[in-house]
Amino acid sequence: MADVLIYLETAHGADGAVLKKPAAEVATAGRALADALGGRLVALLTGDVPPSGVLGRHGVDHVLTVSGDDYGRHLLAPQAAAVQAAVAQVEPRVVLMAASVLGKELGAFVAGRLGWALMSDVTAIAVDGERVTTVKPRYAGKALAHLAATGSAVISLRPNAIPPAENPREPAAESLSVDSSDSRVRVREVVAAAEKKLELTEAETIVSGGRGIGSPENWNIVLDLATAMGAANGASRAVVDSGWRPHAEQVGQTGKTVSPKLYIACGISGAIQHLAGMSSSKVIVAINKDAEAPIFKVADYGIVGDVNEVLPMLTAAAKEFLG
Repeated sequence: MADVLIYLETAHGADGAVLKKPAAEVATAGRALADALGGRLVALLTGDVPPSGVLGRHGVDHVLTVSGDDYGRHLLAPQAAAVQAAVAQVEPRVVLMAASVLGKELGAFVAGRLGWALMSDVTAIAVDGERVTTVKPRYAGKALAHLAATGSAVISLRPNAIPPAENPREPAAESLSVDSSDSRVRVREVVAAAEKKLELTEAETIVSGGRGIGSPENWNIVLDLATAMGAANGASRAVVDSGWRPHAEQVGQTGKTVSPKLYIACGISGAIQHLAGMSSSKVIVAINKDAEAPIFKVADYGIVGDVNEVLPMLTAAAKEFLG
């Protein structure tokens, strides 16, 4: 039991199903883990997505594919059945996936069914003797929990925690037959968003706004900066609770946990609830007219000023610099 099985999520675009952005990160982490354990790296693809060159480029030795309509809908029960079937065939030491909305739920579901240890939303993975160890930020990043499993484990990796690295292989592909007939849920219709947005948890740059923006009518200054920088836009809980922005954009303990390379907090005071969702960002820039705002304690760079004056200037500078 030295192999590592990675479950990779897909997204459906105009050109059909494609791998989601964290796939390269999960494959990179899985390759390092498989090397440390002395085993193979096996990838599981569900739905009608062809084995991608991304997999071989980032160290995958073997690919298992499962096709069918149920697997293209990201329903929990069929996905769990596919993972369990792959586990039965590969007999891995670790099952690894991205800590996305689906990944967190699927990881817990599979771990419960298998009776394995679960380590969710981790930012580092290693092998220490007979143990697989992980690091998980706690208390809004103020503490790091070091977890270890001596047996088999299901692990979900926080997006943007590990940079992709190339380790070329030529993986063979094999189809896997899975019985998902016990699924009690059927998808009747999928309604796509009218506008394609960057997924917050996968974005490398995020521009987030808080109540300091002043009003929902002023929100365009956040969107303009995000557009100029090719960034995703987020929001604080206070903004979402006020109905200014949808919950899908909320960053924080009751929203989404993000780890971008750059996080720009605009008019956000820095309540502990918000810090819990973004404090693991690589670089944090805070803009607030209150010099004593808690957000400045976690920020790498701070601008004391009115966001309604600062953001348009940043947007103009970003457009000029980035073309």
